[in-house]
Amino acid sequence: MSQRLANKRCLIVGGTSGIGLASAGRFVEEGAQVVVAGLDPPAGGASSKKSYFVRCDATDSKQVDALFEEAVRQLGGLDVLFHVAGGSGRRFGDGPLHECTEEGFKQTIELNLTSVFLTNRRALQVFLSQGQGGVILNVSSVLAWSPAPEHFDTCAYAAAKGGILSLSRLAAARYARDGIRVNVLAPGLIATPMSARATTDPVIGSFLKGKQPLCGGPGRPEDCAEAAVFLASDEARSITGAILPVDGGWSVA
Repeated sequence: MSQRLANKRCLIVGGTSGIGLASAGRFVEEGAQVVVAGLDPPAGGASSKKSYFVRCDATDSKQVDALFEEAVRQLGGLDVLFHVAGGSGRRFGDGPLHECTEEGFKQTIELNLTSVFLTNRRALQVFLSQGQGGVILNVSSVLAWSPAPEHFDTCAYAAAKGGILSLSRLAAARYARDGIRVNVLAPGLIATPMSARATTDPVIGSFLKGKQPLCGGPGRPEDCAEAAVFLASDEARSITGAILPVDGGWSVA
């Protein structure tokens, strides 16, 4: 391995399944020390020599503060925050704009955007106190700017993911002077536990053959993990404010 993340101290929020779990594995392979946060331990065990699990609800500010205290204690500091946590709000009432409930909108925004605000704010506080720069990488969605309402008509989710883009771009501009980089991954449809509804639907499967032509279907969590390794590494030291689609061609198809 190239050890592109050697000696990097990394916190992955939402790192217990899907994109986050794949990224945690790749970060460790590339030499990073990793704290993984989520509601449940990752498959295969909570901790290892280079990966440590902390239970956290990223929508709760007190739990987020406790998470960062523990991560800094375990790692001896922090170099990278990778925020993956989020999810569908359909169960709360998210849907088309004329049908979305107030509760659905509120809960979906909290799950996908408020959580990013809380972790990013705390990471910036840590980075500024250390005075050594740092990296924030957030996960949005291609749906933030490339809608497909025939199959993915959830207005609160799209709004939250769009908010992540704006929040991240502003932070990138504001904190570049401090050596802090802020970038965004924007996946298309990736085969994860969260996307099971879509990835097992034969109609959506047919749609994806043309919408994500590079994949011919759902993308893989590993595709996002490889992009995350690059943006977290010093190879991307001059990149900030970037929005990198990992979408199999969705946004240009």
